[in-house]
Amino acid sequence: MATKKTQQADPKGYAEAMREVESILSELDSPSVDVDVLSTKVERASFLINWCNERIASAQMTVDALVADLGFDDEDEDEEFDEDDFEDKDDE
Repeated sequence: MATKKTQQADPKGYAEAMREVESILSELDSPSVDVDVLSTKVERASFLINWCNERIASAQMTVDALVADLGFDDEDEDEEFDEDDFEDKDDE
């Protein structure tokens, strides 16, 4: 049986999408879940989860680009402090 893809409405934002996913999960957890709408709810939840994952990936790429523009990298962080920086100055 082929599944048909329906056009899904994008949520207004990540927080709204997560609230909707939580609401759907709550409905699906109910013992009185309507079997006739079960597949529709699961399809919507799947769409929202994928939508959120895309937003997370996009945000990560943006943050990585911004950090790269600042000129920070892992080597700079490692070289920032030497062991000598932590020695007791009274020993000198």
